[in-house]
Amino acid sequence: MWSLQSTSYSALSGWKNDDHGAALAAFRRQSLKPADVSYKTGKIGIPPDALDPLIALSQKEDAIKNPRLFFEDNFSVFRLVSTDGKRGQVTGFYEPEVQAQHFKDSEFSVPLLRRPDNLIALNDYNRPATISADYRFGRRDEKGNIVEYHDRAVINRGAIDHDALAIAWVKDPVDAFFIHVQGAACLKMTNGNTLRITYDGKSGHPFTAIGKLLVERGEIPKDRISMQSIRVWLSQNPDKALALMEENRSYIFFKETTAAKEEMGPVAAAKVPLTAERSLAVDRLIHTFGTPVFVQADSVNGSPFEHLMIAQETGTAIVGPSRGDIFFGTGDFAGQKAGAVNSACDFTILVPRGIGFDEPEVLLP
Repeated sequence: MWSLQSTSYSALSGWKNDDHGAALAAFRRQSLKPADVSYKTGKIGIPPDALDPLIALSQKEDAIKNPRLFFEDNFSVFRLVSTDGKRGQVTGFYEPEVQAQHFKDSEFSVPLLRRPDNLIALNDYNRPATISADYRFGRRDEKGNIVEYHDRAVINRGAIDHDALAIAWVKDPVDAFFIHVQGAACLKMTNGNTLRITYDGKSGHPFTAIGKLLVERGEIPKDRISMQSIRVWLSQNPDKALALMEENRSYIFFKETTAAKEEMGPVAAAKVPLTAERSLAVDRLIHTFGTPVFVQADSVNGSPFEHLMIAQETGTAIVGPSRGDIFFGTGDFAGQKAGAVNSACDFTILVPRGIGFDEPEVLLP
């Protein structure tokens, strides 16, 4: 169990030294959310419409001139504390940048697929008793019954039409796998164009971290596991690589997307462009998108990390009140930074003033 305990800005280590202007710039991007997009209220209880007037206020000159005062004047702070002394965890994610083309040939032969028409979103009304509540998607079989969707291995072997569904083709199955893990990519097309893709559904199977499997099997020491060490292992073990990747049965489908401007980050779950080291992936069942979160992590790329982040993305592996994924940007360098992050952390939630958060504790499951 976790509780939200009232605290003060003066009690937050690192708060005064943070770059509040960078945090404000990420928060201001909430104004780019399309009008037809709505957020759900997370279990913490911050209603999305409570953030709307503050997003508007963040565009004003006063906020831009003094961003720290903007946050302190308009938000109260509540530390997330576990009743059993457990701490949170942060990892990193990024937007891979990979060469691709629109047609398949002998060199570009690995597809990145659109969401198929037969993928069915499951809910409490249509989910059969035979399918676990963990599965969010399924399909109808030849008898019309809803069953589990095809998994990664079956899809790889042609259970659905790759040619009809491919957005683009890449060279390396390992590149494609990590695009699936990250849920987005910046594709540098051979015709000179740039194409961004983002998550648009999945097969429904639970995510399996292949890094954890490699540690359990003694292939990589626990203290050396990272995205980079996993990629090295896959390249050095081509006869085992495909089978290992297919143990992660979850398969991701994509759609084309664009940022408001070319230089901005990818548009993710909150439907706004992400900002490097200021956008945070959270458990969307607990946190409301657009909420500022002050993250205090023990070590991120060799240094303490004390940054005000904005909840703007989610992820299959991001589960729990104090579990986060820091966005590091686009390309290989961002990937190197993201892949090395796995740190204990503490979350402090910034709650809009005046919405009834006067109670000293709010218990979370």
